[in-house]
Amino acid sequence: MSTPAAEPRPTPLLVLDVVGLTPRLLDHMPHLKRLAGAGSRAALGTVLPAVTCAAQSTFLTGTHPSEHGIVGNGWYFRELGDVLLWRQHNGLVAGDKLWDAARRAHPGYTVANICWWYAMGADTDLTVTPRPVYYADGRKEPDCYTRPPELHDELTELLGTFPLFHFWGPGADLVSSRWIIDATRHILRTRHPDLALCYLPHLDYDLQRFGPDDPRSLRAATDLDTAVAPLLDDARAEGRTVVVLSEYGITRVDRPVDINRALRRAGLLEVHTQDGMEYLDPMASRAFAVADHQIAHVYVRRPEDVDAVRAVLAELPGVERLLDDEGKKAHHLDHPRAGELVAVAEPDAWFTYYYWLDDSRAPDFAQLVEIHRKPGYDPVELFMDPLDPYVKVKAAGALARKRLGMRYRMAVVPLDPSPIRGSHGRLPASDDDGPLLICSTPRAVGDRLAATDVKSLLLQLAGLS
Repeated sequence: MSTPAAEPRPTPLLVLDVVGLTPRLLDHMPHLKRLAGAGSRAALGTVLPAVTCAAQSTFLTGTHPSEHGIVGNGWYFRELGDVLLWRQHNGLVAGDKLWDAARRAHPGYTVANICWWYAMGADTDLTVTPRPVYYADGRKEPDCYTRPPELHDELTELLGTFPLFHFWGPGADLVSSRWIIDATRHILRTRHPDLALCYLPHLDYDLQRFGPDDPRSLRAATDLDTAVAPLLDDARAEGRTVVVLSEYGITRVDRPVDINRALRRAGLLEVHTQDGMEYLDPMASRAFAVADHQIAHVYVRRPEDVDAVRAVLAELPGVERLLDDEGKKAHHLDHPRAGELVAVAEPDAWFTYYYWLDDSRAPDFAQLVEIHRKPGYDPVELFMDPLDPYVKVKAAGALARKRLGMRYRMAVVPLDPSPIRGSHGRLPASDDDGPLLICSTPRAVGDRLAATDVKSLLLQLAGLS
């Protein structure tokens, strides 16, 4: 009696999320360009807002924000009365995930998530995600969260502590992406997952600091391409299909728009004061905005105030349009987490979160890298304050206290948003400035692919559909 043949394994995949990759930048990335030339490439549609958490959730569920619920990198949690950005738990993402569909087709399908967002609590086999140690005395130290737990010490011994201060902040640079690349290579060599998701943030930094056409940004693209080449070689040697994609393209901006200050001056936004510092009071405010790059969710407490809020913001320079219920529905953003109105910036503008009218009344976290305390996104965290002649001395003093195990405040972030030269969040005006998908398999994609089709493409490439 013959023994039934073992079911063939799915084709292994490596999916690289190269943040900010566009066709224009690909010309400065010879390894990725060669991959595209030998395989296939397509313009990749994105979602509104074109930001990390919303786009990645769409890739992994095949649905829009109106269904999976990730309406931005953060939003106003009405049930908590608080604005929360950069949450990490996968339970926030509704819908059928890529790995759920893969396991229905092939029980035992294994997945590694290396730094894609909403990694914690996800039903993946291997997880690596940034996660600082928050000590009881207020200190914050770099670290990461892993599953299984023993992977933490394994990676730390091999690569050093996760370089959190190179992942975001004034020191953000290639060091963090190199660590993620090396962690991915190690996991591929030692665990051989069927699917490996790898997030590479490097292009986010200088493109926002200096703009997408600045020589420093083009050099960043070449540097990342060089760093990722050994990972591409590993994937090729293993017979792993490679998919490279991006969530958005970063375009040049030079106009910060203080949307919350406009609402405050109109008497719609309220603050409360402690120790001379002003804090946003979202529960008391008639309206306020959660700024997220070139998109801002505007939360209006009472329906009768919507017209007044619309009138204020329609006159604000830098606001291109306001999406109401019909507008949100047209852009697949009609979810209870969304604001009553959604403001979209003009192409050369972006939204600050600032709500104070006098810098002397700004909260102390405004000059810190504090992504979880600020009620909106703050790209100025990529800079040290150029107007403070002692900023480097302050930073050195803070680092000295840190090394001694003492509490410290790295108050080096400027309160001037004008240096920012790149942003995203709007739908791209052209394919050259929009996201891109590359596949190592020839003829795998046509000229264009919707973000909602990424999940089905990956299942197809794995041989599971």
